[in-house]
Amino acid sequence: MDRRVWISALRPGPVGYRRSEVLRAGLGALFGIALAGLTAQAVPGGPAALPWIVAPMGATAVLLFAAPASPLAQPWPVLAGNTVSTLVGVAAGKLLDDVTLAAAVAVGVAIPVMMALRCVHPPGGACALFAAVGGSAVAEHGWAFALWPVGVDTLVLLVVAALVNNLTGRPYPHVPEPPRTGAEPPPTERVGLRTEDVRAAMDRLDRGLDVMPGDVLALVRDAEEHALDRRLGRLRVGVLMARDVRTVQPQETLYRARMLMNQHAVKALPVVTDDARVVGIVTVHDLFNLDVVALRPVADVMSSPVTTVGVDTPVSELVGLMADRGLRHLPVLDDAGRLAGIVTRAELVAVLHRALVGS
Repeated sequence: MDRRVWISALRPGPVGYRRSEVLRAGLGALFGIALAGLTAQAVPGGPAALPWIVAPMGATAVLLFAAPASPLAQPWPVLAGNTVSTLVGVAAGKLLDDVTLAAAVAVGVAIPVMMALRCVHPPGGACALFAAVGGSAVAEHGWAFALWPVGVDTLVLLVVAALVNNLTGRPYPHVPEPPRTGAEPPPTERVGLRTEDVRAAMDRLDRGLDVMPGDVLALVRDAEEHALDRRLGRLRVGVLMARDVRTVQPQETLYRARMLMNQHAVKALPVVTDDARVVGIVTVHDLFNLDVVALRPVADVMSSPVTTVGVDTPVSELVGLMADRGLRHLPVLDDAGRLAGIVTRAELVAVLHRALVGS
């Protein structure tokens, strides 16, 4: 390998952390480690020669608070990985007198055991090593070492991680969107990547990638949406929308709504309050149902709550809303949350056609 390439590999990677993520990780680890140690200390019956918190918990904290979306940081790998590996380490220490051999066997066995149980957690290897070479105190505590302090420490860290991550806007445990089963996938999925495509690619690479296929797919789709936004010239809904919008109020009759649709050749009317707040939408389908009485108020048949977009929403986001969710008319709100216009499939088709012709 060229020396310059080797040196460049030592540089920090391109992935950076936002300030909020740095604060979450640091404060979460601070509270997690402190609470884990205090909780283990409060458990009666623990031998005085053992620490209340063991070193591998530091590595567990890194994953839980700095990389909580990693498959290695989910509850089952964390709890089972640490405790099962500790049991392996205790067994190695009991069966082998040579410390070096016991350490090697403990880690060498713990890793495939975690892989077999689908609970790979890197600090688990450290737990196995610590249990195998921990000396007489660990040996005297025996199998219970996996419960105290390792099990107690791990469980407390998991609870703190769930609280800190969820309270600061990052869901934990991390559950990727499940693949669709049974029903036909929406249009944007039929013409693009699917979860099974990503999973098959990962299997073909055969590199043991520690990432969930659903997360890869979400990342790719987000990148595709941003690429489409760039292709469309960063066009925003506020430029595309129709501003001369016919509206009705909830208390107006369906007859009035029908008249407006006929006179102005529109197929949907936003339902607004006196201060232009959108509370629903009524469409041709709603109004021309044979069971609908003309003198009933619009509020009886309107769709509410209604999906809206802002004037600064990228036009690229309309593709998913209109193609996958079947929406044909989207009220557009200004910065104050009031009706500013409406955008329909016709405008979206026109923009996409322009992009295709321009290519």
